[in-house]
Amino acid sequence: MIEDTLLEAEEKMDKAIEVAKEDFAAIRTGRANPGLYNKVLVDYYGSPTPLQQLASFAIPDARTILITPFDKTALRDIERALSDSEVGANPSNDGNVIRITIPDLTQERRKEYVKIVKTKAEDAKVSIRNIRRKAKEGLDRLVKDGEAGEDDGSRAEKELDGLTKSHVDGIDELLKRKEAELLEV
Repeated sequence: MIEDTLLEAEEKMDKAIEVAKEDFAAIRTGRANPGLYNKVLVDYYGSPTPLQQLASFAIPDARTILITPFDKTALRDIERALSDSEVGANPSNDGNVIRITIPDLTQERRKEYVKIVKTKAEDAKVSIRNIRRKAKEGLDRLVKDGEAGEDDGSRAEKELDGLTKSHVDGIDELLKRKEAELLEV
């Protein structure tokens, strides 16, 4: 039972790190990155569809993204969704592909993005701590109900603390890399 609780906590913490990675990828750094458009939904025949399912991405240079729709009739809908997205893209359409040129980031905008990244990192850490708290409550319940000994409970709690620390450190490392990437001119 203790192993199940620890394994479940570790899996949830791993998922929290994956969510943080996805959130960080959605924040632009001045370089072309298809990850910026992971959360863009296109109104395709009346239903919101993720952009990745409707088009392929190519990056010919550091500041340009080419989006080629699989279905040419969706070109206008994709362009509209990109214009309306929070990414701040100015798409241009040549009839076959959509071209997006990523403008240079100002120093002020970079600092703003760093604040956003720090907020997302803190959210991920809070999520990991909440997972730890729930797992600890589960371990305490096992000890209280007599399903596990107190020594096993304290050993499992130390293991849980180690898991929590390694995952929080992983978030800190992701934050440090993203922050360096954002501030790089």
